[in-house]
Amino acid sequence: MQGQPELSATPPGAPRRGRAPARRVSPLRWLGIASGPAAALAIALIPSGLHAVPGHGHRPAYAAAVAAWMALWWLFEVLPIAYTACLPLVLFPLLGVFGRGLAGDAARAVAPFFDAYIFLFLGGMAIGAAMEQWSLHRRVALHIMRAIGADPKRLLLGMLVATASISLWISNTATAVMMLPIGLALLAQLEAAAGGRRLSHFGTAIMLGVAYASNVGGIGTKIGTGVNSIFCGFLADKLHHDISFLRYMALASPFVVLFVPLLWLALWRVGKRDGLSAGHARDVLDRELAAMGPMSRGEKTVAAVFALASMLWILGDPLRAAIAPQLQAALRGLDAALGSGSAAYKVQGKHYEAAVAVLAAFSLLALRALSLASLRRMPWGTLVLLGGSFTMAAGIEAGGLSAWMAAKLAVVAEAPLFAQIGLASVATVALSALASNTATVNVALNVLPQDLGVLFAATIAASCDFMLPAGTPPNAIVFGSGYVRLPVMIKTGFVLNVAAALLITVYVYGYARHLIGG
Repeated sequence: MQGQPELSATPPGAPRRGRAPARRVSPLRWLGIASGPAAALAIALIPSGLHAVPGHGHRPAYAAAVAAWMALWWLFEVLPIAYTACLPLVLFPLLGVFGRGLAGDAARAVAPFFDAYIFLFLGGMAIGAAMEQWSLHRRVALHIMRAIGADPKRLLLGMLVATASISLWISNTATAVMMLPIGLALLAQLEAAAGGRRLSHFGTAIMLGVAYASNVGGIGTKIGTGVNSIFCGFLADKLHHDISFLRYMALASPFVVLFVPLLWLALWRVGKRDGLSAGHARDVLDRELAAMGPMSRGEKTVAAVFALASMLWILGDPLRAAIAPQLQAALRGLDAALGSGSAAYKVQGKHYEAAVAVLAAFSLLALRALSLASLRRMPWGTLVLLGGSFTMAAGIEAGGLSAWMAAKLAVVAEAPLFAQIGLASVATVALSALASNTATVNVALNVLPQDLGVLFAATIAASCDFMLPAGTPPNAIVFGSGYVRLPVMIKTGFVLNVAAALLITVYVYGYARHLIGG
């Protein structure tokens, strides 16, 4: 829900007179502002079972109070989502949620902001920013679309495949912003070939395809969206289960491959109503590629660094096994030299992957393939959001709230696994229509039964909202194109939401759960 453009009542170019009048806060917004602290006070002060968890005292209630405050402010968008994610930094130490005293709790609350997954996502964002700076992702998208074909049916599929492929590696918002003008240029050419007739149905299909494929493509890799990093960090820190980059791709990428054809079928049912014949779309693609010229030195540098980083991520397990003993020995030697006593060091997959990502980012800077201006434009708030999410999860675990929730959800946990996965999929898809995908997955991971398959199903489902413009930034971006009507988006999106929940359930139960625990 973040990232939506604000609408202004002043027409472009109109003069501004005097100071703008103060914006009136609506009753709904006041409700949202008050709901967080009110719910937190009620949970913290009203006697309940949360105050009587053995060995934890009042800490489960305090952890629940902060979590409820965050969830409600995320839902009502009281503050930018990253700001709300900082609440545990202040409230967990003040309330003693970790039980280590004020200084100890403050240190424990800050520690997740330096988790390896923060640096992995940082490096991934830097690679994406370099691609955007040199338009490498645009060149790749145009080549994919040209290769698939330029008749209307293939053109729509090409748009979906190109968008999803780019979204594997850069944010869904950046992908949608990049693909939107490509789609509009293609539509303009097709409309000119059709005698100036507006292709409202095919235009809707293309625009919705940009939004939907941007969301779905990010599911496929660890760095595709912050949701995936939250999931992997949660598993590593809370369940002590590390998923390598390659294993995550093996888990999630097949879902993208399966769902893109479903997107195509649903959107072609809309787009074919224009009765569009083969036009001059190939000419547009050729012209766009010709305008880009040959690959620049910057593009080649970014492509080389990206290819090397991808190879190192994919070969992570054998390479990490080879370097881990020497690195652990060096760390033990440094520890002994500093006189801080012996310590056990373990080089986890996330540490290796984060190191590759950071080295890739520094390489791009050193090779002048990533400018400081592009670096500044990166969505730094996402890193704050990830850190706050990890801190919230750590507080729920250490404060005893997770144990209380596990006891209350025992009935759900005793249900057949297929039913648990189905419930998680349906509930998360529904919640993601109202809250951002990152807020949705934060709630889901801390509430659902701690089964790897159930949690993975919720993670995928958090990226599968297709009904409303407010669901994700790509939905809002294409809604502003003028081709998308809300009733069409709701109708098409509802069908895809149901299809996503069903496919996730079958996919995770029949395939992913057997691999995730391997």
